Amino acid sequence: MATQTTGASESFYKQLGRMYGLYTGGFVGFILLLAILEQFGVPNRVLGYFFVFFTLAVYAIIGIATRTAQISEYYVAGRRVPAFYNGMATAADWMSAASFVAMAGSLFLQGYDGLAWVLGWTGGFVLVSLLVGPYLRKFGAYTVPDFLSFRYGGNVARFLGVIVLVCCSFTYVTAQIFGTGIIASRFLGMQFEIAVFAGLVGILACAMLGGMRAVTWTQIAQYIVLIVAYLVPIVILSTMKYGIPIPELTYGKAIAEITAREQELIKTGLAVLCTAADCGPTTLKPHIQPFMNYTPLNFFGIILCMMIGTASLPHILMRYFTTPSVKQARDSVAWSLLFIFLLYFSAPAYAAFSKLEVYTNVIGSNITALKPWLFTWGELGLIQVCGRPAASLQTAIDACKAIAGHQGILRFQDFTIAQDVIVLSTPEIAGLPYVISGLVAAGGLAAALSTADGLLLAIANALSHDIYFKMIQPLRQAVRSLLVAGVAIAMVLGIYLFLAMPSPLNLNASWLPSALQLGPVQWRWLLLSGLGAMLIVVLPFWGRANDVEKRLIIARVLLLLVAVASASLASTRPSDILAMVGWAFSLAMAGNFPALVMGIWWKRTTTAGAVCGIIAGLSLCLFYLITTRYYPQAGVKYFGMTSLLNPETGRPLVEVAKILADPKWLADVPASAANPMANRVGWFDLNNINCGLLGMPLGFLVIYVVSLMTKAPSKEMQDFIDEIRKPRGKTVLEEKTS
Repeated sequence: MATQTTGASESFYKQLGRMYGLYTGGFVGFILLLAILEQFGVPNRVLGYFFVFFTLAVYAIIGIATRTAQISEYYVAGRRVPAFYNGMATAADWMSAASFVAMAGSLFLQGYDGLAWVLGWTGGFVLVSLLVGPYLRKFGAYTVPDFLSFRYGGNVARFLGVIVLVCCSFTYVTAQIFGTGIIASRFLGMQFEIAVFAGLVGILACAMLGGMRAVTWTQIAQYIVLIVAYLVPIVILSTMKYGIPIPELTYGKAIAEITAREQELIKTGLAVLCTAADCGPTTLKPHIQPFMNYTPLNFFGIILCMMIGTASLPHILMRYFTTPSVKQARDSVAWSLLFIFLLYFSAPAYAAFSKLEVYTNVIGSNITALKPWLFTWGELGLIQVCGRPAASLQTAIDACKAIAGHQGILRFQDFTIAQDVIVLSTPEIAGLPYVISGLVAAGGLAAALSTADGLLLAIANALSHDIYFKMIQPLRQAVRSLLVAGVAIAMVLGIYLFLAMPSPLNLNASWLPSALQLGPVQWRWLLLSGLGAMLIVVLPFWGRANDVEKRLIIARVLLLLVAVASASLASTRPSDILAMVGWAFSLAMAGNFPALVMGIWWKRTTTAGAVCGIIAGLSLCLFYLITTRYYPQAGVKYFGMTSLLNPETGRPLVEVAKILADPKWLADVPASAANPMANRVGWFDLNNINCGLLGMPLGFLVIYVVSLMTKAPSKEMQDFIDEIRKPRGKTVLEEKTS
């Protein structure tokens, strides 16, 4: 039986190229079919449904077909994923909604300064290859906390590793679900707060059933979708404008036209140039001018935080646990870089073509001649005209008429577009067929889902493997019972905290019976109903499950709970996608990087040093992030924080004293997104995205000092460190447990 299973597995791996080749051909055929249907008059809304539901169905089928009940397959895909395919899966895991949806948007709005994200994220994989990835693979762990526990001895380091993992991964996955909400609300016509939960269906279908095995093969399929969806629009635009189907070669021409158009807008009075005397949010910042949006400190800080955060993110490092050998782990980093390069090298061109279309076809047009696509996004509050959401043509006309002396021509300062919309709306801005818009939506959904799968799996695996199996299960029954009771109390407390909050579900539809038209449904009923349904489903399986099956049941239940919690937070729109992703990278940088690097490269690092370093680095980063975002009033009054400065004028972004004197904003605790001080105060003029610049140096310093003050690790541990640096030989964990 074992021989048959092994033979079937080997046959499967040999057929991978053929299977994904057929999948790619089928996807291209599907796009052509929808293009034909569009020409026959099929409504755009129907095409949008086809794109979203067909791709979700394919991902779900792959997830179901590769489901598993084996521990090694669930956690690390059996450690048999070839380097080429692991590189593709890592690229999909990595290129999240931030890369697909928000990165080109940041380049569109910030021009030169947006390159900080591209440089940081790309360079991070060099650090993964040189400093961390292959060595963790040689160790042979299931999770990053596994390595921390073995290297630093005991469960304290493991527990801290789980805390860091949950903090950064939860923040990151919230951004991905936020991205699925934007896409679903636009292309499926759903309310945003409902759409974020609709996006969970595709995520959970892949991650819950097959764990890392299902997620790996699904992510490869998702990479094919997202890279085709990203490249097709700009290849078409490059061909239409310049006759060359390679946008990277025509990018320079587009930049030259943007620069000329900027000068024309300023000359004709349709835009006001950002200068040292006046550089408000509505002024035009030249696309190629550096340091207009970030100071040099924040620009290079973002590059460093994104680079080091990449080498510290648990869900990325987990991907290198799935390869057959250390060499293949290193090879898969190179493949990852190649597959990521295809998108990142194209992002500046995407932003340039989109900006040129806006400057040419939108700015300077008559308000009465605005195109319908603009109002579709305006209804979602993502595009504003003359200071108001452009929900309709009449709304835009009325908003501009209310401005004294407005001539009825759309000026640069009249038009505001969210950076999360740029990529998704570019085909509509350029007047391309709707099938291209649907394709881009499918690509954005694939990018968000692929990363969300990896993140949720990382969280659930850490909680089930590191917390339950490694820390709770070995305890005596009485202690275990107390811990379970504590978890139950925490869940009840969580429900209590949601008692008065309305959920996204609003039962007021006219087609419902009057007895069921209850209006906004409170969270308590949804949470209690969900917990009850979960118990009904899980208890029969739990009663007859062995220890291995119980571990997988716990992993799946925790994955579901974390997914729902992330969607709940995303429905509140805590920030834009790029900011949330930046926070996640800085948290990983401050909490993980010092302990991982010192643990691999300095044999003198001690348990006490690592524990103190993780606590110090993560705590400082979290404090800075939470205070500047949610409690800026306290930051100013008690911790010496001041307003950040305008990079061009050098003046404060906000008048802190004036805002604190306003009872409305003084009582806005925790600060809402509309609070003028939220994300605009801090120390050293440091943006909170860069909080890792505070936490990481402190972490390294504390680890170094405390390690020198405490007893050196045993010779056996120092020999272990030497062993994981060797590229050949068995994985260390196999040797220790054999």
